Amino acid sequence: MAFGGLMTAHLAFRVRRRILALALTTVLLGGTAAAAPVAAVPAAAAPAAIVPAATAPAASGWLHTAGGSIVTASGAPYVIKGVSWFGMETTNCAPHGLWSISLAAGLAQIKSMGFTTLRVPFSNECLAASATSSINYAVNPDLANKTPQQVLDIVISRAAAAGLNVILDRHRPDSGSQSELWYTATYSEARWIADWKALATRYKNDPTVIGVDLHNEPHGPACWGCGNAATDWQAAATRGGNAVLAVNPKLLILIEGVENQPNGTSTWWGGGLSGVAAKPVTLKVAHQVVYSPHDYPASVYAQKWFSAANYPANLTAVWDANWGYISKRGIAPVLVGEFGSKLETTSDTQWMSALVGYLGANKTSFAYWSFNPNSGDTGGIVADDWVTPQAAKLAAIRPLLTGTVPPATPKPSVSAAPKPSASATPKPTTGTGATAAWNLQSSWGAGYVAEVLVTGTTGVKGWSVTWPDATATGIVNAWGMTCTVTVKTSVTCTGADWAGPVAAGQSVRAGVQVSASRAPAAPTLTLKTR
Repeated sequence: MAFGGLMTAHLAFRVRRRILALALTTVLLGGTAAAAPVAAVPAAAAPAAIVPAATAPAASGWLHTAGGSIVTASGAPYVIKGVSWFGMETTNCAPHGLWSISLAAGLAQIKSMGFTTLRVPFSNECLAASATSSINYAVNPDLANKTPQQVLDIVISRAAAAGLNVILDRHRPDSGSQSELWYTATYSEARWIADWKALATRYKNDPTVIGVDLHNEPHGPACWGCGNAATDWQAAATRGGNAVLAVNPKLLILIEGVENQPNGTSTWWGGGLSGVAAKPVTLKVAHQVVYSPHDYPASVYAQKWFSAANYPANLTAVWDANWGYISKRGIAPVLVGEFGSKLETTSDTQWMSALVGYLGANKTSFAYWSFNPNSGDTGGIVADDWVTPQAAKLAAIRPLLTGTVPPATPKPSVSAAPKPSASATPKPTTGTGATAAWNLQSSWGAGYVAEVLVTGTTGVKGWSVTWPDATATGIVNAWGMTCTVTVKTSVTCTGADWAGPVAAGQSVRAGVQVSASRAPAAPTLTLKTR
């Protein structure tokens, strides 16, 4: 399979894992179900504006750009230090974790960690939905009977009270999966623009909302400046950005890159901005464009630069070519809109150290992925209880949060890598042509999410794994494999789609959400291959 195809397959898995890791809906919170929700308030029907409370502090006020920097109204350089709290783009239509903690407590903790900005992913589907799910109203009474749009209003108001800015991220059109382009057969470009204009109108008097991320992770056929109206993301971002600024000319317009770049190279979804050099996005209101690539480590996908002989020293050149040159040349500022890792491998630790050094040295804005612990690829900045800080992760990004600039090209050693806990370290089972490891991602009283990592030794055309589970009663979701349950006996999963065949030296990660009263502890796998 061509590199682009492998990329597309793998990252489709990555996006699915984000939203499937803990789909704790009314099964978990049945005792706190809300009364009948109020009628939907679609974004298009929003009031003229939401006026912020007079006492709400603005973390920075409106921002604009000057060359390669983001600056305040007075012209002082300003580095955005953000973190994503996802959930409003999923079928829950609410920030995840509110089944455990209060919104105010989560925002206060984000602020205490040193972040200045909350990146809020949402879907157009949720904007028009009539109800949310998986909110514990005992600890979030002000969210009861609220539509998702009204919940978003409260998120922004509470963020302001905590001294945080907000960036709104149109993460996906519907709540089921990430789209390649900014529109789908169900959600048109006209709907995309109308919803953005409605949100810009709704919050136009509130400097808490400093920017909008027009569309998350364009990929596949999305191109940069290719001239095809159906796929040209550079042209669409121009239309979308102008529409938003026509309502509120003070908003930063965040524009992500594409997977397949004009120079023939491929990179992360949303990560390729080499085309900006020849075809920048020029909007009718000047000094509001910020380019926002995403970047991830080898544990998310084994990009070719991770296996280079000079890794991690080669990363600076990779980032310079894909997006770093934009701010270095003074074309526009850059805000790395997503990055993160579980920091369970030496390679990932090296990548994180290098990226933190690069961002710090260049005074680059960022939004860490994620606050949520239920991101399958990266975990979160807090543990599964949604309260305990992840000390190793905070230590890794502390130079960015404190403004202490580390060396631009750090040289971490193996000993610098954090030691994962025993529960986080898969114990592989060996089969003919491959090995398989089982790793618990998260668990609760009604089920658990587990990951299966299959690595080809000589390679296999297909595989299946079985593990004992004395409390399993059903499968809720699975990705990269199909799974069945022998009730209260075992779970069997077979590699499917992109995770079916595994070549020699290749690794695939698949996942499953199981209904069970408890998760098995380090179960012994039975691996079959063909």
